[in-house]
Amino acid sequence: MRLAPAAADRLDPAVARAGYDRAAQAVGIVHLGLGAFHRAHQAVYTEAAMAGGDRDWGIAGVSLRSAGVRDALAPQDGLFTVTERDPGGDRVALVGALRETLVAPERPEAVTARLADPGVHIVTLTVTEKAYHRAADGGLDIPAVEAAGGTIYHHLAQGLAARRARGLAGLTLVSCDNLADNGGVLACALAAWLDRVDPALARWFEAECACPATMVDRIVPAMTAADLDAVEAAIGLRDEAAVVTERFRQWVIEDRFAGPRPQWERGGAQFVADVAPFEAAKLRMLNGAHSALAYLGLPAGHDFVHQAIADPAIGATVDRLMRHEAAASVDPAPGQDLAAYADALIARFRNAALPHRLAQIATDGSQKIAQRWLEPMAINAAQGRRSPATLRALAAWMRHVRGGGAVNDPLAVPLAAAWRTAGTAGIVDALFAPGGLIPGHWDPDAEDRAALEAELVAAG
Repeated sequence: MRLAPAAADRLDPAVARAGYDRAAQAVGIVHLGLGAFHRAHQAVYTEAAMAGGDRDWGIAGVSLRSAGVRDALAPQDGLFTVTERDPGGDRVALVGALRETLVAPERPEAVTARLADPGVHIVTLTVTEKAYHRAADGGLDIPAVEAAGGTIYHHLAQGLAARRARGLAGLTLVSCDNLADNGGVLACALAAWLDRVDPALARWFEAECACPATMVDRIVPAMTAADLDAVEAAIGLRDEAAVVTERFRQWVIEDRFAGPRPQWERGGAQFVADVAPFEAAKLRMLNGAHSALAYLGLPAGHDFVHQAIADPAIGATVDRLMRHEAAASVDPAPGQDLAAYADALIARFRNAALPHRLAQIATDGSQKIAQRWLEPMAINAAQGRRSPATLRALAAWMRHVRGGGAVNDPLAVPLAAAWRTAGTAGIVDALFAPGGLIPGHWDPDAEDRAALEAELVAAG
């Protein structure tokens, strides 16, 4: 039997339910990018807010392309389950925050109507970096937006124009995508698009709306048929929109809103004056450690994060990288406990109940190592600190990209060519010196060069 409101009483008694009157909650949020991450993250925080007594924050979810998610959710009236997978046992909760599902290409006018609804105050987005259509200089690639059509900018422009015409207040637009200063990126890009199509609307947007920066974190793997079957066996109903995730979740939000907001803090969200220190910690400690686990773990014969962190030599390196090198490069916000954050990360890495493939993490390394490793090493060097664990991880990446065409990286071919031309003795300069393939982030001194070369020679 399929999960639906009429069948909810057939759920296994162990499935947690929020207990609020779902039918009495009006829609107050429009979400663009209705995928698994949203269902395991923003929807969970919103569910906690309404379960705690907050009212009228139901979500209208918008798929910008495919009808697949709508087709899975519509027969269930938007209900779905979230399974938190942990070595200590799974925990399953029913989520009812999603009240409406729309497919933008099918009904763009319905998306506009929702954005112009007087009861809507918040727009959240999980649309991936590509959907922001950023140019090489970081600004908006307006020709690409015009060619694509149906982008977030088209829908937001229509909705904001309708709100202004109705004399309504502005919206708070909350990007939940993994972009540095995602709120600033969204604000600048949308203002540029509005200035292109309606300059007066651009001025209204800048005066009436807000785009707070955020940092989000939760591992949400793609669901498989086996996962859906396992959820059905656990809850007693078929849930085609189920998501499986880890127990950990984090949402840090700049406390800057254009109007009312949900009490997301009931679900553990943090409202802060500046998100940047939390972004830096995630990028350098979590993402930097993930990359180290991948490049050190794969040649050691490991397939998953939990295997690599359990390897004594790799685990010790990653622990030092996080606690003594990455954390040292972060200027923490008041109350931001980096030692506790490192403890939580190690526990997450050890979670064998939610396997995370190292090969997936190892993709596109040339696009990631500057922010994850090179910038913190430069900060540490400027303050007189060495980064031996990060150097070991960097050497492992350098060995990894020597493989050329087999490497999943946009610079795979030129990286392999640099190795052939420069060899071990010259590869550091070929990559990191001015004019190298990855210049400008870190200037290795003689001691760092020697350490890198020793690692490369030792590995053969």
